[in-house]
Amino acid sequence: MTGARTAGGRAARLRPATDGDVEAVAAIERASFGDPWSRDSFASLVHNPDAFFAVADDGAPLGYVVAWFVLDEGEVANVAVAAAARGRGIGARLLDAALDEARRRGAAQVFLEVRESNAVARRLYESRGFEELGRRRRYYRAPVEDALVLRLSLPAGAAG
Repeated sequence: MTGARTAGGRAARLRPATDGDVEAVAAIERASFGDPWSRDSFASLVHNPDAFFAVADDGAPLGYVVAWFVLDEGEVANVAVAAAARGRGIGARLLDAALDEARRRGAAQVFLEVRESNAVARRLYESRGFEELGRRRRYYRAPVEDALVLRLSLPAGAAG
């Protein structure tokens, strides 16, 4: 996996998540989302072969991505970056790593949901070619908000 620069100019390393990352990832999750996943949810992903769970770190986790793959479809389930590390391209690097994994696994398309109000995330997803497919009314609970369903079609034979 590749690096993104941190505040001190050091490259954040992207790597598979380990059991030792779960507490820090759960803390980033709680700080980032009103309806966070549990620590146990993340712990269950570390050794799940159907999941792609990666972290960006510079000695401690700065962000993470979770995606799953079934047959020829992928879903980016979660991307988050610690507040102090935002705006440095880490989220983009994590998303790109998940999309690279989707191509490697032969996914024909990748889906995700995003809060309608999350303009920063929506711009990132648009920049990677995601298109709005639909809406899930009142999908998010804290606060209550619609989710936009996005899809990225991957070219056949795009495995990397």
